[in-house]
Amino acid sequence: MKARRHECTVPLSESEQGGWRESSTAGDEKGLKAMKVRHLVSFAVVSVGLMGAVGSARAADQWFMLGEETIKSADQGVTIKSQGGRWTKDVKQMRIGVEGADVEITKVVLGWDNRPDDTITDIGVLKAGGKTTPKDAPGRKGRLNSVTVEYKIVSDAPTAVLKVEGYD
Repeated sequence: MKARRHECTVPLSESEQGGWRESSTAGDEKGLKAMKVRHLVSFAVVSVGLMGAVGSARAADQWFMLGEETIKSADQGVTIKSQGGRWTKDVKQMRIGVEGADVEITKVVLGWDNRPDDTITDIGVLKAGGKTTPKDAPGRKGRLNSVTVEYKIVSDAPTAVLKVEGYD
């Protein structure tokens, strides 16, 4: 023998219904449409906000200037201190660029904070507008405090601009 289910409906008060009422009046349909529109608008705002957060995270990974110095043909070396605060010096990679003249770089000493200094020798001649191959920071990220470069300006130009860039 099968058991029979009996259903009983009890009308709920407006407070028990949580503001939801089943009705076929035109005012209630407008309210439901307005609620749908509000949910759609809030979903769109959240979506745009999340896309902006992801886009800004990607925008951070780019090359930026750590420091630059005008070098003279009469000098043989220069030390460039990193500009900016503690967090702007944190880099994943670094590279050196030259503008204004061809420069032969014989030795570079990278002064890392809380890490041993790196010495790079025999880099060679950098053409005006050229850049070195990027050098990875020690560990995942490193704070570059200074770069000491021994150089010789190859062309007849009296000066050139030496630039140190970081990648974050």
